[in-house]
Amino acid sequence: MESRALGSQGLVVSALGLGCMGMSEFYSPKDNDESTRTLRRAIDLGITLIDTADMYGPFTNERLVGAAVHDRRDRVVIATKFGQKRSEDGKHLGIDGSPEYVRKACDGSLQRLGVDTIDLYYQHRVDTKVPIEDTVGAMAELVGAGKVRYLGLSEASAQTIRRAHAMHPITAIQSEYSLWTRDPEDEVLATCAELGIGFVPYAPLGRGFLTGRFRKTTDIEAGDRRHDHPRFHEENFNRNLDIVRRLEPIAAAKGCTLAQLALAWLHSRSGSIVPIFGAKHVQYVEENVGALDVHLTDDDLRKLEAAAPKGSTAGLRYPEAGIATLNR
Repeated sequence: MESRALGSQGLVVSALGLGCMGMSEFYSPKDNDESTRTLRRAIDLGITLIDTADMYGPFTNERLVGAAVHDRRDRVVIATKFGQKRSEDGKHLGIDGSPEYVRKACDGSLQRLGVDTIDLYYQHRVDTKVPIEDTVGAMAELVGAGKVRYLGLSEASAQTIRRAHAMHPITAIQSEYSLWTRDPEDEVLATCAELGIGFVPYAPLGRGFLTGRFRKTTDIEAGDRRHDHPRFHEENFNRNLDIVRRLEPIAAAKGCTLAQLALAWLHSRSGSIVPIFGAKHVQYVEENVGALDVHLTDDDLRKLEAAAPKGSTAGLRYPEAGIATLNR
C-alpha cells in the first residue's frame, strides 16, 4: 500500500488508516469477533495506522485493538488518545490535560493495549484550564521515558498548535475533515503545512452519510449515537441527502463507490493527509482500500466542489456540548 509521512519527525504510515471507535461504542450493535477480523484484514491489506482512544467503550476499545494486533505488533502504528475522562460505567467526567492525568492515562492505555510503547499519542481535546505547554510538557516526558514515540493533538486551534509545537514537535493533528466538514481549511491545514505537521482526518465519510447508506432517518438504528448529531436530524437530513445525490453521478462516472470518492478527494488535498475511516466489517475495509486506485482529475475536483461546496452542509457537526470542546 502507498505510504505517507506524518509530520517531519520520521513517522511513516499507510495512506489510509482504520478508526476503531465504532467497534466498541456509539454506532449501532457491537460484534467483537467481526471487529477483530476487520482489524486483522485491514493489516493484511497493508493498513498500518490503527486509531483508538481510552474513552471509547470506555476503555474496551483499546483492549480490543491490543488483542487483535498482539501477534503483528511490528506491522502497525498504534495511535490512541487521552483527555476525555470517563468512569468505568461510562459517565463523562470532563476534559483533563493536567500533567498528573497525562501520566496516569498513558500508563492505563499501555496496560490495556498490552504494549510497551504507544506510537502516536494524542490529546483528545484541549483542556482550557491547563496551559497547553504544561500538557505537552508532560507528553514530552513520556517520549523521553520511551512510553510514547510521537505526539499529536485532536481538534486544536491553529494558535494552540503553534504553542504546542514550540514546546515539543507535534507529529499529527487529528480533526474532522471531509466533503461536508471543511473547517480545517480556515487555518489549521495551512498551519500544519507551515510547521511540517501531518493531518489525520477522522469521520472522512461523514459518519457514514457520504457513503449513501442512509436515505431516511429511520435507516439509523435505535441507540445509534448519530441520532444525536444535528446533521442527521429531520430538519437537516434531506438537505444533506441532496449533497449525496449530487455526488452519485460523479462516483458513477469514475466507476467507484461514494466512499471511495470521498476518500480520494481527501487524498487529493495534500500529500501529508492520512484519513482514518471507521469500519467494523471486513467488506467495508476491502471496499475503502479501493479509494487508492481512484485518481481525480482537475475536472473531477471542480465537479466535487460544485456538488459539495464549503458551507453547504446543514446542521452543526456535533451537538452544542460537543461544539464547545472544539478548536480550542
